[in-house]
Amino acid sequence: MGKTLIIGGGAAGMLAAVFSGRKGDEVLLFEQNEKLGKKLFITGKGRCNFTNACSMEELFDSIVTNKKFMYSSIYGYNNYDVMDFFEEMNLEYKIERGNRVFPASDHSFDVIDALHRAMKKVGVRIFLNTKVEKILVEQGKAVGLVADGETWLGDKVMVATGGISYPTTGATGDGYRFAEETGHRVTECYPSLVPMNVREGYVKELQGLSLKNVVLSIRENGKILYEEFGEMMFTHFGITGPLVLTASAYLAPKLRKQSMQGYVNLKPALTEEQLDARFLREFSDNRNRQFKNILGSLYPSKLIPVIMPLSGISPDKKAHEITREERKCLLDLTREFPFTITGLRDFKEAIITKGGVDVRQINPKTMESKLVKGLFFIGEVLDVDALTGGFNLQVAWSTAHAAAQ
Repeated sequence: MGKTLIIGGGAAGMLAAVFSGRKGDEVLLFEQNEKLGKKLFITGKGRCNFTNACSMEELFDSIVTNKKFMYSSIYGYNNYDVMDFFEEMNLEYKIERGNRVFPASDHSFDVIDALHRAMKKVGVRIFLNTKVEKILVEQGKAVGLVADGETWLGDKVMVATGGISYPTTGATGDGYRFAEETGHRVTECYPSLVPMNVREGYVKELQGLSLKNVVLSIRENGKILYEEFGEMMFTHFGITGPLVLTASAYLAPKLRKQSMQGYVNLKPALTEEQLDARFLREFSDNRNRQFKNILGSLYPSKLIPVIMPLSGISPDKKAHEITREERKCLLDLTREFPFTITGLRDFKEAIITKGGVDVRQINPKTMESKLVKGLFFIGEVLDVDALTGGFNLQVAWSTAHAAAQ
């Protein structure tokens, strides 16, 4: 039995408090916001996709940065353990497309409430509206912290402050400061799982157009860096949606420094020959109609005013007058609808932060610092990030459990 001080009342902080309390520790949780779980509250559009019911292999494949670091903690507390925990706290859940796990009620509040009840059961003392200013270290050991000018002593200090994405939830990057002040290295931070800016004006005209079953390809000097099948959407600034957010997780560092070429294959189910045959059939069936009047069966209506000028075919040209070269141009445009990605949106719009406390300085089995005894880093403050689908919360739960044990 000891005394555990936890900084941050998000997912990782709350679960670490529960398991530290269950082990018999006296637990004090410090949260600078007026309530706990502010980011958890907006997760999954307010529905809180709290883990993923996939296989272990898929789970590890979904971790983008430092997956090996996560082996011990995930094997120690996996996605099914998380589901069991919430079931034990009487939270009903359901599994949706992509194995995403949500509370049956579709309300993130129920996940936060379950954690609240679990903390109450083990007597966690919660201090809201309380800002931690510094961590106290003596002779290479964390001995306490200073919050709002008051000193609190303990045997363990856990930093669960999150990253710097969604600053409206109170993410200030304090955890990185605590890490640096106690001698730790913090890797460069980038917004991740974030929409992208696009240069071309015609993309603005496509605002609100959602594309399903397309392939997004992102290239640098012709070399494919990312290519995936799924859904995306055009916005007033560029592109967003599942394909785009996933791409940002892999390309964030590069996209902060340079532009890249983006292409969408609008008809990936058809080979080039099949698509050409489809065009020929369409043009033949409507041979005396104008080009502008036969595109409705080929493209979403919002795309037509953009496709027409890019194709170079006169809108008034009759179908039977369209040359083979013009048809080839339309074919290429359909298979590779082009735009220039100029960078990522800001941390304000990022679901998570890529980068954080260097995991080489952290014990992967316990989350304890290798530099300062009794100091632990858990959750998003670590340089670990994953794809969307409940995987980042799984990182929070697994690292929290490891630290509490």
